[in-house]
Amino acid sequence: MTENTEAQALKRIETPLRITLAGLWAERITRAFWPFWTIAITSLAAAAFGLQDLLPIEAAWFGMVTATLGLIWGVIHGIRAFRRPTRVEALIRLDSKLPGQPIAALRDTQAIGITDEASKAVWAAHRARMAARAATAKPVQPDLQLSSRDPFALRYVALTALVMALMFGSIWRVTSVAGLTPGGTANAAAGPAWEGWAQPPAYTGKPALYLNDQTADALTLPTGTRLQIRLYGEPGALIVTETVSGRTDAPPASQPAQDFTVTTSGKLAIEGAAGRAWTIIATPDRAPSITPAAEISRDGEGRFKQKFTAKDDYGVTKGEVTIALDLAAVTRSFGLKTDPETIAPVILDLPLPVRGSRAEINTTLVDDLSESVLSNLPVTLTYAATDAAGQTGTAEPIHLVLPGKRFFDPLADALIEMRRDMLWSRSNAPTSLQILKAVSNQPGDIFPDDKTYSRLKAVIKRLDTEAKTLTPKARDEIAKELWDISLMIEDGKLNNAKDRMMRAQDRLAEAIRKGASPEEIQKLMDELRDALDEYMREEAKKNPPDPNDETSPQNQGPTITQDQIDQMLDKLQQLMEEGKTAEAAELMKQLQDLMNNMKVQQGDGQGGKGSPGKQAMKDLGNTLRDQQGLSDDSFRDLQDGQEGPGADGKTLSERQQELRERLRALREGGKLPGQGSDKAEDGGQALDDAGRAMEDAERALEDGDLPGALDKQAEAMDKMREGLRDFGEALSEQDRQRGSTPEGNRQAQEDETGEGSRDPLGRPNSMRIGSDGNLAENKEIYRRAQELLDEIRKRSGDQSRPESERGYLKRLLDLF
Repeated sequence: MTENTEAQALKRIETPLRITLAGLWAERITRAFWPFWTIAITSLAAAAFGLQDLLPIEAAWFGMVTATLGLIWGVIHGIRAFRRPTRVEALIRLDSKLPGQPIAALRDTQAIGITDEASKAVWAAHRARMAARAATAKPVQPDLQLSSRDPFALRYVALTALVMALMFGSIWRVTSVAGLTPGGTANAAAGPAWEGWAQPPAYTGKPALYLNDQTADALTLPTGTRLQIRLYGEPGALIVTETVSGRTDAPPASQPAQDFTVTTSGKLAIEGAAGRAWTIIATPDRAPSITPAAEISRDGEGRFKQKFTAKDDYGVTKGEVTIALDLAAVTRSFGLKTDPETIAPVILDLPLPVRGSRAEINTTLVDDLSESVLSNLPVTLTYAATDAAGQTGTAEPIHLVLPGKRFFDPLADALIEMRRDMLWSRSNAPTSLQILKAVSNQPGDIFPDDKTYSRLKAVIKRLDTEAKTLTPKARDEIAKELWDISLMIEDGKLNNAKDRMMRAQDRLAEAIRKGASPEEIQKLMDELRDALDEYMREEAKKNPPDPNDETSPQNQGPTITQDQIDQMLDKLQQLMEEGKTAEAAELMKQLQDLMNNMKVQQGDGQGGKGSPGKQAMKDLGNTLRDQQGLSDDSFRDLQDGQEGPGADGKTLSERQQELRERLRALREGGKLPGQGSDKAEDGGQALDDAGRAMEDAERALEDGDLPGALDKQAEAMDKMREGLRDFGEALSEQDRQRGSTPEGNRQAQEDETGEGSRDPLGRPNSMRIGSDGNLAENKEIYRRAQELLDEIRKRSGDQSRPESERGYLKRLLDLF
């Protein structure tokens, strides 16, 4: 019974035992012969890559001998290391994976109690339990891990090389090894043979050609294409002749390996049995071309924009513009009289599309060099584009004044000029120091706050110490501080709404005088409108109008409504866009006089600020401001190289979509003024164009094309301004038809009083552009004005009066 139990158990595990034994064979063969097949695979990969064709014959022979010796060593090492596995070893491995080693238990014999029936029964039960457990045996997987024997993973390196050779090489190149052995070529069954490849430069994007498959007699190849030809068979049976490389040190025509580059059109032939011949047409890689636009624009923040077009037959890989000082065109006055120190040119990288073709690029360079000494000075712009072949195309230099941020606050403008003079030459530091001291002496209220004044005094103190020995590092630090102080003065927040309104007026007047760009004018006009709105709200809260009270300030003297102010501002913007600077300056002066001397009402009683047409115009203006803010954020992301956090967690494209939908709602709402008139039709067309530009900008933002988006956003803002102007004219025409124009109000007032009301200086309070009266012939006006000015001067010099009153009187003198 015992023998039967053991035999039956071993019979049940025969199959897993054999599989385990086979695994032992695989395991020991792998461990013994891995160096052999590693060397064999490496040799095969090298041959498939054609390494033997590239190396000198001596090196190829050395490689063959080395590989052969390595293979022999691998066989000897494997035979010595290999140990034939036995059935018993397989049985032991199988038993080791079972709990309690039941197979070994079945082969045991009872040592004691063999005469005791009870003991024999226990032993039989034990063997039966072990037999049942042995019957559950499963094959044991072999351990094929070689990391301890091959710590550098050479076997995987060999396998990787073979895979790469099969993918990018040719298994038929292995046959060329026979050419290195004596009589090898003579035994080639197929006779002479050859292979050839044409590999264009990678940047062309053109595929490699296998010459054996080309049936055409002519091949068009880009210049720089690499030709590789391999000749197999008896030396001299095939030869290569060509006139496309221009080589002067060409190897023998019968050399088995021929590598050369196409530099010109010509002939290529493989002469001999089964040879071929082609006419090679070489297409030269032309240098890229780049053409910048002649005009350059400036936005309200001082950033400049310039369109350019770059072309290349295969694609532009790099573009840059060099901005250098045009010294001959500089007006040598004030701090620029002295010769400048070395001013290095500024080199900017041109924006290139991230995706898509670069064969033709139409985009816009947007940058801000306001802090550079070159800002607002004559410069020379030289655009250049480079292709993948390293060829560079350069545009004709452009001579212009480099746009930069301009300061319209007189104090800020003066500080910026002193900063520029020191950056121009450190020898200007003593003079700049004197001017800064003069500016800060008895400052009065020209500084927005004490912090700004204290920072300027600190700069002056440092300059006082270092002016004569100013180092470049100290100069740059002082220039940075003056820039920050100027920004604080220019953009500083005043506490008083009226002061903010007055400052906005002064800046707009200064901008008109300096011939500011439309974008700068728009920014300042937006600032003035906001300041006016805030001032009028505060005035309405402090002095609510009472039409029944004849002593109310609103019922005494001439008044001006916000609608009238808006109309004057619209007219002012139109004059600036039409280039009528002189008329715009005159209108601005009239607006300042009216705002300074007339009382303000919230509406005109005929439609007022809350009328649908005027409210729609205001909403359109707010949309334009929000579009400008989005454009500013887009530019900031372009400078940072990635999209920053959006407003309220929204992306730039989502914000652009909201603005486009808001504009569409305004366009289709039917509340814009002048419906049915020609001007309203023109304005509607302009808004439609703006909507399309915003849609293009939205797509560009989704694609990550920030330069393209900025270009389309600028186009949208231009069209919106055009629409605002057209609807403004339509609104004025509508008011004239109702008899509520400023001119009609003035005429009605003059009809009632005989000559029209006058301000405290005796000037007519007219909303018209210009005047019909001859002020030069009215001597009474000048007499009364002179008396009033004399009285103001007298009171301002009276030390017994409060400081606040004397300060107010001094400001009046500054105005008149």
